[in-house]
Amino acid sequence: MPGIRIDKKYCKGCELCVQACPMQIISMSKEINVKGFFIARVHEPTKCIGCRICAIVCPDIAIEVVTHGTQYIPFEY
Repeated sequence: MPGIRIDKKYCKGCELCVQACPMQIISMSKEINVKGFFIARVHEPTKCIGCRICAIVCPDIAIEVVTHGTQYIPFEY
């Protein structure tokens, strides 16, 4: 099952990952990081399909998608 890791110290709360996720499982949390930004969070991790779109659109490389076996690739990057 794939999983999303968001590095809180690099996230600047731009919400690009929230808009890009085809499964709509990423949202903004009320937690603030050390830089003063609200950070993204994964609210339904079991629905992640491992498409990596969130990691691709993140301008700060704050998102890492890890897969354990099967990886679904909806299109070639």
